[in-house]
Amino acid sequence: MLKYTIAFIKRGEEILLLNRESSTWMGSWNGVGGKLEKNETPTECIIREIKEETNIDLERIEYKGTVTWDSDTANSGNGMYAFVVELPITYDYQSPIKTVEGILDWKKIDWILHPKNTGVANLPYFLPCMLESSRIYNHHFIYKNGDVIDFKSSPINEGAYT
Repeated sequence: MLKYTIAFIKRGEEILLLNRESSTWMGSWNGVGGKLEKNETPTECIIREIKEETNIDLERIEYKGTVTWDSDTANSGNGMYAFVVELPITYDYQSPIKTVEGILDWKKIDWILHPKNTGVANLPYFLPCMLESSRIYNHHFIYKNGDVIDFKSSPINEGAYT
């Protein structure tokens, strides 16, 4: 079982991202999420984390697979269960918002995925697949000295995290 969850909250052509004030990915825009608690399912965890980090109440969220990694650093061999939720375009959520975790703000998808954008976590590698494909994937990174040296996306079974 993986230790973490991450979600991408979509509203039209924007995604609500968090610029974290602590590691991992401190100073980079990323999805919201966090660590699973004892006896908590990944879905329960991400719904709780979204409520804690954004104050948005959700009942349903779509499981999109996993993001895993191997690295030559101490946090090697871990990963996250990944989710996407689509809110109505009319959903009123004003930003930016300063929170305990960092700053929440809506970012345009084309800004997030722009090849010259160095202010986001490694979202351009896997976010397009999560947003466009109905399939579930494992997106796997291999890092060396903090740099991506390999990345692969492979389809996985829908029941892979239960």
